[in-house]
Amino acid sequence: MTGYGKAGVVVLGLMVLVTEPVMLWAQDSSAPPTGKSGSSRKLPSGRSRVAPPSQVPKVAPQQVPTQPDVLPKGKEEEVAPSQSIIEPAVTAPATPAAEQPSAVPHLGPIPGRSRPTQKAPELEIPKEEPTTAPSPLELPVQVEVAPPSPEPSPSEIVPKPAELPVREEGTETAPVAQPPSTEVERRLPSGRRPSTPTLPTETMVAEERAPTRAEIDEYQRSNFIPIRDRWRIGYAGGLLDPYAQNVLKGDYPVLGQNVFFNFTGISDSLFEARKLPTPQGVSRERSGSAEFFGEGRQLFFNQNFVFSFELFKGSTAFRPRDWAVRVTPVVNVNLLDVQERNVVRLDVRGGTTRADHQIAFQEAFVEKRLFNVSRNFDFISVRAGIQGFTSDFRGFIFSDNEPGIRFFGNFDNNRYQWNVAYFNFLEKDTNSGLNSFETRHRQVVIANLFRQDFIWQGYTAQISFHHDRDDAGSGDSNGQQYDNNGFLVRPANIGDVRPHDVRSYYLGWAGDGHIGRFNISHAFYQVFGNVSHDTIAGRDVTINAQMAAAEVSYDIDWLRPKVSVFYGSGDKNPTDGTARGFDSILDNVNFAGSGFSFFNRQGIALTQTGILLNNRFSLLNDFRSSKTQGQAQFVNPGIIVANVGLDAELTPKLKGILNFNYLWFAETEPLQYVLHQPQVRRAIGADYSVGLIYRPLLNQNIVLTGGFAYFTPGGGFKDIQQGGDRYSAFFSATLTF
Repeated sequence: MTGYGKAGVVVLGLMVLVTEPVMLWAQDSSAPPTGKSGSSRKLPSGRSRVAPPSQVPKVAPQQVPTQPDVLPKGKEEEVAPSQSIIEPAVTAPATPAAEQPSAVPHLGPIPGRSRPTQKAPELEIPKEEPTTAPSPLELPVQVEVAPPSPEPSPSEIVPKPAELPVREEGTETAPVAQPPSTEVERRLPSGRRPSTPTLPTETMVAEERAPTRAEIDEYQRSNFIPIRDRWRIGYAGGLLDPYAQNVLKGDYPVLGQNVFFNFTGISDSLFEARKLPTPQGVSRERSGSAEFFGEGRQLFFNQNFVFSFELFKGSTAFRPRDWAVRVTPVVNVNLLDVQERNVVRLDVRGGTTRADHQIAFQEAFVEKRLFNVSRNFDFISVRAGIQGFTSDFRGFIFSDNEPGIRFFGNFDNNRYQWNVAYFNFLEKDTNSGLNSFETRHRQVVIANLFRQDFIWQGYTAQISFHHDRDDAGSGDSNGQQYDNNGFLVRPANIGDVRPHDVRSYYLGWAGDGHIGRFNISHAFYQVFGNVSHDTIAGRDVTINAQMAAAEVSYDIDWLRPKVSVFYGSGDKNPTDGTARGFDSILDNVNFAGSGFSFFNRQGIALTQTGILLNNRFSLLNDFRSSKTQGQAQFVNPGIIVANVGLDAELTPKLKGILNFNYLWFAETEPLQYVLHQPQVRRAIGADYSVGLIYRPLLNQNIVLTGGFAYFTPGGGFKDIQQGGDRYSAFFSATLTF
């Protein structure tokens, strides 16, 4: 062989020796596992290599927490369903070279390359002492494995998250399962310890830093429109529209978030034209007129300007308000024109026309909710000061604005409401009927209890107690009181005219609501007590009188026909020691036509006496000198009223009211005794009335009311009065803001 041939053989041999390990390593990297994971093989260099890990006892699988950038984008790690994520890493003992497989197993990651994820073999091999083999590409790394511990029971196995190897720069590795024992220490082929990822034990919250005022201002200017409170969200306010969001109507708070202000302005204008029985004065207006009875035509105008200011705390949509303060001054102007003297004033020089004005406070109180009595906001509150109060459904006994203190509230989820009130009366202005600034020697105590859905749903029952303590006889100066026009009002100018005190007690039962399709309203009162000296009886008397009322109506679409009856007992024997005529404390009756009927609306004087047959806005023939300034009189003829009426909702804006009343005296003996007449018949007469209520805006801001009533006297009325038919016409305009 030539020199070149020998050199070629040597070079070829060297190439084979160098190339064989590389080819074996390449085949092991690309070929699938052979299944003989437990054998130990030697490299061509003669060194032993580390066998792949064997299968270990399985535990419940646990999701390995992912770590970014472990695998190349688009590839996912595959884990066999039967493979345990947490497996101890062990090495197999060396085996003879004859058992080497044809492929060299993978010894670790190669820098710059990645390998496909392989499933761990499930073949079990005997556990022996670990052996190490140096890598052909790196220095050998010693891997120490602790002796295997006893297998725990299934209940003691607590899975732990697998630890992921740390990826070196430019190297991508697959997650490697770690043994559960903390005593095992592993190192990467590069010699570095792998990091141990841990699960977070608590939510990490960034440290808060309070923003500066400048940062807040800049943030608000750039992102928000400043709004003072939640009430202004989404609505534009205004001062002239009471139905838009308005700070004057309690829609926006004026202090903080829960203090509101409510202003109410009312203009109430009334014009009346009427013809009433009018006595002839000592100085006649016209020569040749009748000696006792004069002309009865009258014109009356009354204007009230009401201003109500209220400050309160609390949103009243879901619970009672916490506290409130309200003041309501009223400015009144009135004018009366009549045809006879001694009507507008006692002094005949006062003529036949009277103009007057008055400023009064009809409300001035504070209110405080004391506490709640249930989780449903049942409550107890107190109100002290001048306040309005009506003691029953129709105002039969007491309805007025007086100074006092009132406790009120509810319980049992608002099924029960109650009031306990004490009032110390003020004197009234004669011509306007408003409060004056002078106290009167009269106190009233009232207690009532309402029960909703009593027996029938929609029907409310009430029981009540009233006590009237009138000390005018002992409290008034000289035992007498004259009104603003000069007329004597206490005691009444009839009989022996002696000052006296009144003690009366009222027990009442009333109801209002509906039973099925029938609407019902009723009341019954028993009054007892005593009068120190009755001017008609001429002696002290005990009181024993009754009142009863009932109304039934039925709704037929837009029509409501109704029938009602009213009874006030009379005194059959005026001079005995028992007063059996019924009288109220201070009523304002809404019954049997109410203010539309002639007999209810107008006060009719009893000719040649200083008393009235009945008072304005009252059905009772009570012989009082004045409803607002006089004393209760329980020696009277009483009354019986039968009513038939119809309410018609003609349009949503217009309501029509028709009523027919026929009236009788319950007893006539008091009339005969006072007027010195031998006989007075019972029939008072027939009262026809019609009324219209018009609301052009479909609300209460503008209410126009008109009515006309015509009275035809009966036999009893003709016996005590003279003249033809009587009438009453009125028009009122109520404007509310």
